[in-house]
Amino acid sequence: MTTSQQTQTRELPLEEKTVADYLRDNPEFFHNNTSLLATLQIPHAVGPAVSLVEHQVKVLRDQNSQLKRKLMDLVHVARDNNRLNERMHQLTLGLINAHSLEALLDTLRENLLGEFKADTVTMRLAGMPEAQARECGVDILDPEAGEMVHFESFMKSSRPQCGRFKPEQLQYLFGDQSQAIESVALIPLGVKARLGLLAIGSREASRFHPGMGTLFLTHLGELTGLLLSDHIDADTPATD
Repeated sequence: MTTSQQTQTRELPLEEKTVADYLRDNPEFFHNNTSLLATLQIPHAVGPAVSLVEHQVKVLRDQNSQLKRKLMDLVHVARDNNRLNERMHQLTLGLINAHSLEALLDTLRENLLGEFKADTVTMRLAGMPEAQARECGVDILDPEAGEMVHFESFMKSSRPQCGRFKPEQLQYLFGDQSQAIESVALIPLGVKARLGLLAIGSREASRFHPGMGTLFLTHLGELTGLLLSDHIDADTPATD
């Protein structure tokens, strides 16, 4: 190699990746060069440069703060779940102890409006005489009604649906209150809503959204559907 080639080789700058790979493969480098570690300065986006040790301390502090925030989020979620489980337990007891269809529906509405902070609750039940529906404060669900075309996917899925609903859907579910409703949890009662549907409305757009968990809503629909079936069967006059 000529003197000119040697000079060019010495002047070639090291690539960042080469340096990073070397330090990663040789973790003892700074242990063997402690004086260098103390003198290295890390440019800071705001303010003066800091030593590598100070930079590492800051990184560790930031990571620690992030972990603390995540831990607190988990604690809050656990507390919310505990409160939700307790409210669900009390609601279950109330529904089981209801001795009539009217008492069952009243208990469900009162708990959802009170303990669960719903802004409005409506139900549409299938196969119920109009007089009985009026007495219980519910509407009739007619699977053949023209409005049901707006709920076709919901009826087929047999799963709770949460989020923003179309104006025609809100009108069918909530009537005069529809304009105030920003988000909805719609729950089928029975397989493919055979017994009807339960609609929980909120004035908050973020209260019910498609990404939220629906386990509680599913359990509520299953429990309500089971108890409704018992009461409706018991209240139906026997035929010869």
